[in-house]
Amino acid sequence: MAPPPNLDDTPALVAKSAGGDNAQPLTITEISQALKRTVEDRFGYVRLRGELSGVKRAASGHFYCALKDEGAVLDGVMWKGNAARLNFRAEDGLEVIATGKLTTFPGRSKYQIVIDRLELAGEGALLALLEKTRARLAAEGLFAPERKRRLPFLPQVIGVVTSPTGAVIRDILHRLADGFPSHVLVWPVLVQGQGAAEQVAAAVRGFSALAPGGAVPRPDLVIVARGGGSIEDLWAFNEEPVVRAIAECTIPVISAVGHETDTTLADFAADRRAPTPTAAAEMAVPVRADLAFTLSDLGARQRRAVYRPLELGRERLAARARLLPRPEALLAAQTQRLDDLAERLRRGLTARAGLGREALAGAAARLSPALLARQHSEAQMRLERAGLTPRLIERPLANAGERLARAGLTPKLIERPVALASERLSRVRLTPALVERPIAHAQQRLDALARLAQQLHPKKPLERGFALMLDHEGQPVTTRAAAAKLARLTAEFSDGRLDLAPAGAAAPLARPAPKAAKPAASAQDDLFS
Repeated sequence: MAPPPNLDDTPALVAKSAGGDNAQPLTITEISQALKRTVEDRFGYVRLRGELSGVKRAASGHFYCALKDEGAVLDGVMWKGNAARLNFRAEDGLEVIATGKLTTFPGRSKYQIVIDRLELAGEGALLALLEKTRARLAAEGLFAPERKRRLPFLPQVIGVVTSPTGAVIRDILHRLADGFPSHVLVWPVLVQGQGAAEQVAAAVRGFSALAPGGAVPRPDLVIVARGGGSIEDLWAFNEEPVVRAIAECTIPVISAVGHETDTTLADFAADRRAPTPTAAAEMAVPVRADLAFTLSDLGARQRRAVYRPLELGRERLAARARLLPRPEALLAAQTQRLDDLAERLRRGLTARAGLGREALAGAAARLSPALLARQHSEAQMRLERAGLTPRLIERPLANAGERLARAGLTPKLIERPVALASERLSRVRLTPALVERPIAHAQQRLDALARLAQQLHPKKPLERGFALMLDHEGQPVTTRAAAAKLARLTAEFSDGRLDLAPAGAAAPLARPAPKAAKPAASAQDDLFS
């Protein structure tokens, strides 16, 4: 090695070799290569612990970063082959352990470490990375409760994303067979290690991309499952691709990763978290026996709901029927009253018939031929004294007969209703009311006829100022022509008669009034008095 230059020598314009120095000056490249060989030979492979800083990935796939602690900073690089095998997403602030070869970079006069393997420095660092990832994805809304969807009640097809050789798929199939058999599609994937996260994400997206009604049936529900393990074993389900694939899936997803105490980011993104894969199968479908029991119970409740009103109605009807009186008791008072009235009717009809017999016998005793003949002669005498001749009485009767004939009322037409009424009366049981009512009606008609007879009496108008014109024979003169042919007329007033003579004729002598006939000693009362 060349001795250090003599500082006391005055610098020359042109470099000259010192006395006894036969070493040639080194180029920058040579010294850089010498330093590179020295560092690589001296340190070789090392393991460094530090905090990542300035992490970035180049377009070529290489990974660049800086490892630092409280007092120093060391640049690092990981070539793309090793960078692709990283099991986590490297971020600033993570504490890691880097294993690699220490070397220099002559282009920048820096020394650095070429990292072959990068690991988190303990479980605490892993959890810190997990928390950072969770917070970042939560800020994007991937874990929001409103994104959660309801699971289908009875899925026909269930997709399962898990390892095809583990115990998980057997437990799921066994539990589905016990609960409610369904069609199961298994998408085999790695559940840990290199490439596990990419396969799980691809499987979830593959199920979501299936078209309904295609050759492969589209699942109604997807189960992402894995057995228990350490946090490193379950890390694939904390990877961002898996979380985003589950959040973007158009099919409801159940996350069943690890045991009940294990929690991954896939659990936050899924629509429902199951503590174990077996619990996920129980959660996916209802128990067939429970459904049958529920249907049976609902049917029984329906029958009870239908029959209960009928039973209550029967009970109420029976209770009210017991409160109703017997029919015999309801009709007892009316029956007794009917018997009493029937007896009273019988006695009344018997008594009335006896009275009728007595009255008929009395009337029959008074209707003897001699008595009737005497009454007839006396009535004729009273009529003669009153000036009512048979012709004067017969003429109104004849006029009434003519009016009846014009009205169509013949004796035969009148006698027939009377005969029919008599027949009906003979067939009808006569009660006092039935007997008394016709008698009352007949009495009213008789009174009306008496009043009519008084009004139609020939001498009734004389009381109102009228006069009755008579000829010499005492017959009524009703027309002017008949009166003009007579030599003498007699005008009868209410208080007497007056003889009249027509105009131009000699005044006739007044005719003395006829003497009143001497009444017979045995005369009866006047019929019209």
